[in-house]
Amino acid sequence: MLVALPLAARGRLPERMATHWGGPSGAPDGASSFAGAVAFPVAVWVVLVLGVAAFAAARAWAATALLPGGAALVGAQAVVVRANLDRADWRRADLPDLRVAAAVCAAVAAAAAAGWIIDRRAGRPGDDRPPARGPVMDVPEGERVVWLARTSNSWLHLTAAALGAAAAVGAAAGAGGLLTGPAGGPVVGPVAGPVWFVVPLAFAALAVLACSSVRARVTGEGLEVAFGPLGWPVRRWPAAAVESARVEERRPAQVGGWGYRLSGLGTTVMLRAGECLVVRSGGKDFAVSVDDAARGAALLNSLARCGGGGGGVERR
Repeated sequence: MLVALPLAARGRLPERMATHWGGPSGAPDGASSFAGAVAFPVAVWVVLVLGVAAFAAARAWAATALLPGGAALVGAQAVVVRANLDRADWRRADLPDLRVAAAVCAAVAAAAAAGWIIDRRAGRPGDDRPPARGPVMDVPEGERVVWLARTSNSWLHLTAAALGAAAAVGAAAGAGGLLTGPAGGPVVGPVAGPVWFVVPLAFAALAVLACSSVRARVTGEGLEVAFGPLGWPVRRWPAAAVESARVEERRPAQVGGWGYRLSGLGTTVMLRAGECLVVRSGGKDFAVSVDDAARGAALLNSLARCGGGGGGVERR
């Protein structure tokens, strides 16, 4: 696709193709030869494939990297070809916001599809094995024990802040008329500013912020995992639905990176390498990297064995 798209339109493309847009007016400010425009995304794809292949032990998450990466490259190539189509000079190549937004949405949709495929694979026959036994805590009758753990990743916080700041600057520049249109006048209207630039950055900032910290809590009702500084969204597992809980050492390379990851190991909230609380429910594993995971697993196993509930004095 990366090669076929420009080749199919070769006769309608200029000798040099606009490949980069920037500046206050959004006009093209960079160009490449036809061969360079074809070779660059292909080279990026090759590097991506080789990078995934280098982590042979983590092949289960290859689709998570390759599918959205390929969709983004093909989408970008389609945008470049369409912008240069029937243009005598690359300086006249127009870059409509709608097509760029469509390319970004295609990459997001591909990432979601990759996650769905891997999540479905988690239910393959090999996962029908009985759940691993974990520690069990003896809870005195009449007492209710509550376990709480928090974990955060400062690098993810900084990444979210940087993305949010970039989105805010872009939005403020557009709203303040600092951006100019093709005729040199300010960009006006409901899309005042580079929407294709601001919206993806804002979305990425919120997504990274939501995955930058986590709070896990085990009560008589079961397990609750809350994300982000506001404790939302929240995932819950009733005690009666928990098949087992255990502690497992996991690293980012095993699950495909940092944050909320889907892999052959199931779902993992990876904020730091090391011990994770792993819960099996419905034949699938969910892991979260928190401290004191052994005590949380022991309490959850004890509650699951008796079906949850309990009352009396609360002990932390």
